Amino acid sequence: MSSPYSEALGSTLIDRTIRERIVLVGVTLPGATEESTEAGLDELERLVDTAGADVMARMVQRRDAPDHTWFIGKGKAEELRTLCLAVDADTVVFDNELHPAQQFNLEKLLGRTAIDRTAVILDIFAQNARTQEGRAQVELALLRYRLPRLRRGSSAKLSQQRGGIGARLGGGETKLEVDRRRINRRIRALEIELRELADTRGLQRKGRDRSGLAQVTIVGYTNAGKSTLLNRLTTAGVLAEDRLFATLDPTTRRLALPGGEPVLLTDTVGFVRRLPHGLIEAFKGTLEVAVKADQLVHVVDASDVDPEGQIEAVREVLREIGADHVPELIVFNKVDLAPDAAEDLLADHPGSVAMSAVTGEGVELMLSTLGDRLRSLTSVAELMVPWSRGDVIAAIHREGAIVSTRDEVEGMRIRARLSGPSLGRLSEWLIDPVQQRDDSLEDADV
Repeated sequence: MSSPYSEALGSTLIDRTIRERIVLVGVTLPGATEESTEAGLDELERLVDTAGADVMARMVQRRDAPDHTWFIGKGKAEELRTLCLAVDADTVVFDNELHPAQQFNLEKLLGRTAIDRTAVILDIFAQNARTQEGRAQVELALLRYRLPRLRRGSSAKLSQQRGGIGARLGGGETKLEVDRRRINRRIRALEIELRELADTRGLQRKGRDRSGLAQVTIVGYTNAGKSTLLNRLTTAGVLAEDRLFATLDPTTRRLALPGGEPVLLTDTVGFVRRLPHGLIEAFKGTLEVAVKADQLVHVVDASDVDPEGQIEAVREVLREIGADHVPELIVFNKVDLAPDAAEDLLADHPGSVAMSAVTGEGVELMLSTLGDRLRSLTSVAELMVPWSRGDVIAAIHREGAIVSTRDEVEGMRIRARLSGPSLGRLSEWLIDPVQQRDDSLEDADV
């Protein structure tokens, strides 16, 4: 793999200069089934293909507990070595998470690279990160993954590093210690950089909060169609490909709902089962957009073999980042590919909608449902704005949904549906509730 992280990481995860030959390994542990293990390997095969490698074979085993030395049993490890020789495999990828010692022992026994699912996902993220913040987040996750896996190599690698005044007095540092110190230094630098970028993003978010517009965040499993939906609803021009993790960097666009209410719509990185904790930690700043949202649009691939598993995987990540309290509208996408499945899913999830981001079927229903959800979070208020304050009248039109207007001598009387922050900013022009009641009685008498 040729990446901007190679110097910090030393050896790479997957070599993309050629199509590596991969053997997949899955272990069925208590609480899991053989079917779930096979489904996990199917998804892992897609991940490997996205990373730029080819799966040549797979191996499964049922165990009561992972072997502390090789994860799989010694006999199975020997069988795995024979399989690797038979298919001329370059790398073995485990669907289960390997401890650094298990990874080292496997590589020593197999005579080839052994990595786990986490490494593959990190590798894909490294390929797809584009913005400064995205690249820094991925590099931080990569380094945190790499650090505990540093180990002593050959005697040549253990040659002591000397230099500088006083260096001859001590025993020197091993190459391992130098690498560990360098990675720790880089991790600290990245953490500082991400904090500074988070401060900048916080200022941008305050600006959006001051706009008074409702904030809607699109979440969902990777490749569920989130970016395609954003492109259909706006002119975002976000990369939308039929591959995993095509989008890592969030994109926000303004959208007018059918009722006229303007909202801010944000696309986010796709989730996946057992998303590495280090990645969630590194991307927490970016994922704050989901925590701060007024409404989540949870896009689910209705044509997937396990849409319920997708839903639970996304909700698990939302719980981890503290966004599980945000109202959620489930949208079953790709109804054009699986109409019968979508109909069953709608019955199982009352209040959800089905649509196709590609053909546009059901999109209007989704938007009207979203508008109804957001209107339930707002209040109808009446304001009297002097004719001299055209800026305030424009702000009401920009931030809310106009219910009615009436021209009067002293200004314009406006009834509008506004969010809490907007009401706070416009409180100077709110008509007193008692006055509103008196006006309504006068209207009734007339």
